[in-house]
Amino acid sequence: MSVDTLAGLLDRVRACDRCRAQLPHGPRPVLQASASARILIAGQAPGRRVHASGLPFDDPSGERLRAWMGIDRQRFYDAARIAIVPMAFCYPGTGKNGDLPPRPECAPAWRQPLLSAMPQIALTLVIGRYAQAWHLPEAPVTVTECVRAWRQVWPQQLPLPHPSPRNQRWLRRNPWFEAEVLPALRARVATLMD
Repeated sequence: MSVDTLAGLLDRVRACDRCRAQLPHGPRPVLQASASARILIAGQAPGRRVHASGLPFDDPSGERLRAWMGIDRQRFYDAARIAIVPMAFCYPGTGKNGDLPPRPECAPAWRQPLLSAMPQIALTLVIGRYAQAWHLPEAPVTVTECVRAWRQVWPQQLPLPHPSPRNQRWLRRNPWFEAEVLPALRARVATLMD
């Protein structure tokens, strides 16, 4: 796929309103992609703050994710190096236990064409259960089991828990994540960003 074709695809994604009736805050697709990107961040769906700003991971989760990766905001938002393509592109709204799941219509409609347009991806960060189910269908069912088995898909993919501040308890219960996974992640990101 040519760069012009990717640009056209991104225009169509950003104009998508197929879920308008199910989105309490209306459609506002948020993503970042380039044919030259080396790292893909496959998250869940934008949150309320990201919906408002239109910038992926423009919230405390993004601050933590950048710290995990060992990079600053400027490098994180360099679309030529990092693609951010969540499972759904619009904020799904809030339920009784936090944000609702990603809308199911989005990934089947857009994911494969977008991934095919980014042939340089060398590392995919697979964040949260919905992204793990899509990208790692053979992986263990729970996020903890999937992340614990990270070496099985390394260095092309890395399953991660969501970097939300709400996951503080998960991080305390799983100290191996910061001790084993994050140093490997930072080293790989540094190599791919040079």
